[in-house]
Amino acid sequence: MLRSVILAASRNERVHRLVAGAPLSRAVVRRFVAGESADDAVRASTGLLAKGLTVSLDHLGEDTTDAAQAAATVQAYLVLLDRLASQGLTTGGRVEVSVKLSAVGQTLSDDLALEGARAVCAAAEAAGTTVTLDMEDHTTTDRTLATLAVLRQTYPSTGAVLQAYLHRTEADCTALAVEGSRVRLCKGAYKEPAEVAYQRTDEVDASYRRCLDVLMAGPGYPMVATHDPALIAAATTTGRAPGSFELQLLYGIRPLEQERLAAAGHAVRVYVPYGEQWYGYLMRRLAERPANLVFFLRALASRS
Repeated sequence: MLRSVILAASRNERVHRLVAGAPLSRAVVRRFVAGESADDAVRASTGLLAKGLTVSLDHLGEDTTDAAQAAATVQAYLVLLDRLASQGLTTGGRVEVSVKLSAVGQTLSDDLALEGARAVCAAAEAAGTTVTLDMEDHTTTDRTLATLAVLRQTYPSTGAVLQAYLHRTEADCTALAVEGSRVRLCKGAYKEPAEVAYQRTDEVDASYRRCLDVLMAGPGYPMVATHDPALIAAATTTGRAPGSFELQLLYGIRPLEQERLAAAGHAVRVYVPYGEQWYGYLMRRLAERPANLVFFLRALASRS
């Protein structure tokens, strides 16, 4: 029930204006979003690298319905990658980027999205790093995976994201758990119908474990995106060699745990969002896991 309410609020313009316009909430958002500019993203990445963490940067924005805006998003990534490379932050993929296809034109056409994603992949390769294609709601899954397949013909290190709450995901993991593939497994943060997605927390967790088993047994590179201690423990006790997989955690959530895991010898990548369109991202993170909402409310209370 709470998750449904939060997701509904994420698309309510009145609630958006109230939250986005409140100085207190914007101050707290800075704990979860690196900032609005490339400078902010570079600064946050530099700080995380200094702590032994790696980074995936997401320029916030989605559901773009204007070709000019899609082009502007692509340009933002190109500028970001150039800045990161010039400061030596992309070497060995230490800082990579995550891209939502809807932000680069998928709502308008798959060809436009492919063109934009290809430009970002080319810039990332030139910078010595990689791109991961974020996954969105289930209506775009097949189209996103089709675009991924095309991109991997030229840029084989392009990463995929799969969402454990979808019924189809175990089969998708099997298909993508191949040599050279990079797959980020998350639980999922969009409101999906029961016909395509598990609705209960225990069902989602069980699906995540099955999907994790598939990825860990394969020759690819699993990217385990979760803050769930039980799932992190499952990932780190499979016997996989260090460096053959990584943990991924969200910027601003349990930062000391991120550092502890890295100090214990695990590869840990922090998913760092930045940009002006932070509201939708934040609301989905709150809906994804009740603990995130509690964390956010405590942060608000601490500043009041």
